[in-house]
Amino acid sequence: MSIVILTTGGTFDKVYFDANSEYSIGEPCISSILDEGNVTSDFRIKSILKKDSLDINQDERELIKKSVQECEEDKIIITHGTDTMVETAKFLEDIENKTIVLTGSMQPARFKKTDAIFNSGFAFAAALSLENGVYIAMNGKIFSSDNVRKNIDLGRFESKN
Repeated sequence: MSIVILTTGGTFDKVYFDANSEYSIGEPCISSILDEGNVTSDFRIKSILKKDSLDINQDERELIKKSVQECEEDKIIITHGTDTMVETAKFLEDIENKTIVLTGSMQPARFKKTDAIFNSGFAFAAALSLENGVYIAMNGKIFSSDNVRKNIDLGRFESKN
């Protein structure tokens, strides 16, 4: 069973050069994370965007959707910025016969203290285990795309009801 990981940027792949500089979106970190985790399942990685999710527009959501639809694999992980992850997940809900798991991080993967490493493994396991549908896997919880929101004040995802 093979998985494809589509990367779109977000905090997950942010690079900060120093405390006074602006960030940029670097090369995807997921490959090195899975390599360091000694993941032996079949997977491939495709970078489709390098953007902060606040900057993702409707055309780019269409690109994400088209990329998912064109995948031969039926297990798909999307690394995505957390600010608009829910919006993108909802946009993908009409895709059938695929398990789509969006994940991201609150701290860049390149930081010593980051949730990106855990979230990567968690999303990988979720993609292999879940039924077809669209999900968000963050910080040890799995949410259906139609019952999730980001709680900005608490810095976490939670069920809407």
